[in-house]
Amino acid sequence: MKNIYLLTSLLFVLASCTDEELQLNNPNGITTTTFWQTENDVNGAFAATYGLLKNVNGGYWGVRGTELTNGRGDDFVIRNDVASLYQLSTFTNTADNETASTMWNIAYQDIFRANQIIENVPLVPGLDAEKQTMYVAEAKFLRALNYFNLVINFGDVPLKLATPLTTEDYFTAKSPEADVWAQIIQDLTDAAAGLPTEWPSAWRGRATKGAALGYLGKAYLYTSNWSNAQNTLQQLTMAPFSYALMPNYGDNFIMAFENNQESVFEIQLADVGGTNPWAGENANEALGVTTAQEFAPTEVSGWFEVSPTDKLFNEFQIEKTTTNDFDPRMYATLVWNYPGATFYNKPFSDFTLVFGYQSMIKKYQNYMQDNEMVGTSGAADNTSSNNERAMRYADVILMLAEALTQQGNVTEAYQYVNMIRERAHLATLDPGFNQTQMMAEIRHQRMIEFAREGFRFYDLKRWGLLQSEITNSDKQGKDNFIAGKHEYFPTPQAEVDSNPNIN
Repeated sequence: MKNIYLLTSLLFVLASCTDEELQLNNPNGITTTTFWQTENDVNGAFAATYGLLKNVNGGYWGVRGTELTNGRGDDFVIRNDVASLYQLSTFTNTADNETASTMWNIAYQDIFRANQIIENVPLVPGLDAEKQTMYVAEAKFLRALNYFNLVINFGDVPLKLATPLTTEDYFTAKSPEADVWAQIIQDLTDAAAGLPTEWPSAWRGRATKGAALGYLGKAYLYTSNWSNAQNTLQQLTMAPFSYALMPNYGDNFIMAFENNQESVFEIQLADVGGTNPWAGENANEALGVTTAQEFAPTEVSGWFEVSPTDKLFNEFQIEKTTTNDFDPRMYATLVWNYPGATFYNKPFSDFTLVFGYQSMIKKYQNYMQDNEMVGTSGAADNTSSNNERAMRYADVILMLAEALTQQGNVTEAYQYVNMIRERAHLATLDPGFNQTQMMAEIRHQRMIEFAREGFRFYDLKRWGLLQSEITNSDKQGKDNFIAGKHEYFPTPQAEVDSNPNIN
């Protein structure tokens, strides 16, 4: 059960009013004073906060967020259908880009909700100190997660660590990127100290100590703090944690194996609730996403908004398995014209490759259905219940290998890289790699291991390879990329216009 999204108490107070602002009280209304009364209220607040992570318009793991994170790399392109998506994929976006602006707004809404939880949990009657600590830690994880997504996309951003009490409090200046990272690291450190190793099965999907450590290690990696990244990530390889790679790579991306042993943090989705995934936060909203429908080909009622590049297609073929077959990750990620290839129960020859590239995306698609016309539940809402895996143990393993390699501990990195290779039925690495060779292998493995998972653009950026790798690709719009400009989105124009403290 994905109960963190299925709570009926989804509405909670998102703003407070002073006597000066409002003289009359509605006896039937909810205020900050009347809402925070029970533990159920706290869990309802968390449901609303987690819910924004998959918000269809701007949630980081909703359809637009998934298109945003994948569309800018050298491995994917977005067609010229939704203007704001095409602009960000071809590096023609400006400060008024709707997709980037909405992602910014949704992230700050989520931060606002997390701040409310942090401030009000200690005031809930009857909530013991241990639970207070746990819930505050969980809210800090969610705040850090949103700031992580903001800082890798926008760089300098406003740090909002308390709910605003006056109008002036809304107008926060941007903090330097280094200060944002410092806050992320502090919040994740606090979260790791206070979160449980696991939740009861009824609450599966909530942030755990392992998720906090995983993102803390990732924050250290993104800030080139290799030793702390190593020490943090290594904790996830030993007791009390029991993470492990799934024997079959493709099982990570189908509904039957959600929340498996490889899942460190997973966005819980369900084709339940209302029938309209675009309805917003009300009773009509479906609690899944429409990503699979938008990515699917037109022949199976999809919009075919994205396509893998041939650069990605060819990267998968650099090395065959020990039995001279394609890498199993290629079969799980892409579909192309190989003997017997089928997609949505149709032969590959029934499909037209409208982009001109050689493959289509398979990972996370509901390709075992006949089409994406109906959702997972069979309702005509195009909504998928297939969870988005935000962090897998494979990411932990390759980040740990990278942290070791960057410190010159290449020999120690071998075991982790070989774990990834062995699962893909590739031969173990030859001994004697130097630091440069091992980093090249890690970069190759990350490109094919995490295709369609939204990491590629950000990996290239932190490696300083964005311009060279995008230039050396067949991505549409690659010639528009300008170093020093397109690594980050500009601050949304609406924020600049409304906030006198931002320029």
